[in-house]
Amino acid sequence: MARAKAPDPARVARVLDTLARTYPDAACALDFRDPYELLVATILSAQCTDRRVNQVTPALFAAYPDPAALAAADAGDVIEIIRSTGFFRNKAKNIIGACQAIVARHGGRVPGTLEELVQLPGVGRKTANVVLGDAFGVPGITVDTHLGRVCRRLALTENEDPVKVETDLMRIVPRDQWTVFSHQVIHHGRALCAARKPLCSQCPLAPDCPSA
Repeated sequence: MARAKAPDPARVARVLDTLARTYPDAACALDFRDPYELLVATILSAQCTDRRVNQVTPALFAAYPDPAALAAADAGDVIEIIRSTGFFRNKAKNIIGACQAIVARHGGRVPGTLEELVQLPGVGRKTANVVLGDAFGVPGITVDTHLGRVCRRLALTENEDPVKVETDLMRIVPRDQWTVFSHQVIHHGRALCAARKPLCSQCPLAPDCPSA
């Protein structure tokens, strides 16, 4: 099957410029102090708001300040702390398992490559790219539901599969902008380009959006 035609570079450039002007301070909404805290917070953020995660993680990191501590934690104790984030049993299993792998394979330090991160329990490309981009300064495109929806509406991709969306965007967005682009688009998806009732009349991207 022939690959879909790439979007017009001039339109892409205008979209990037508008995003940069509209969301100049876009950044990771999760509170963290190091790669370990960001990794755990990102796993907890699945099907949960960043605000709720930020309410939970201070107590979690006070009890388990590093991967070695969380690796040795009792799952029941962890569940009680993270219960309000939802899917708490699976999340407890994943964050404990990820930390056990970090201790066993990486000397207790969160690895800094995509290939190593996605081998950890509960860590897919989305989580790995968040950690790489915001904790290690390695550019990555974070494809969540907001980013996928907004980029399809903008005709920057036709794909639903997150890996294919990521690949499409990597071809058209300059590499040094991947991380900030992700934050800007996710913020836009939350602020204006909602799933059910997008606020197209208020959208600064409307002139370059085929869906507006």
